[in-house]
Amino acid sequence: MTTFERVEAQLKEFKDLNPGELTMETTFAQLELDSLDTVDLLMACEEEFGITIEPDENLKTVGDVVERIDSLVAQKQ
Repeated sequence: MTTFERVEAQLKEFKDLNPGELTMETTFAQLELDSLDTVDLLMACEEEFGITIEPDENLKTVGDVVERIDSLVAQKQ
């Protein structure tokens, strides 16, 4: 399972998504996620990947989160 697929699975826990709706370019605004939803997503991803993600205003798209996770996982290894 790719990082993207794992993030998508976390998003599906609290957001109804249609198949193919989510892309790397999908913004949190398009998903109607507010700042609390975004923090919840990051916390879920932290648990899923065993990392710590600092909230950052530069995290605006699904791709931003995927890239940050990949970077943090690589640093752990």
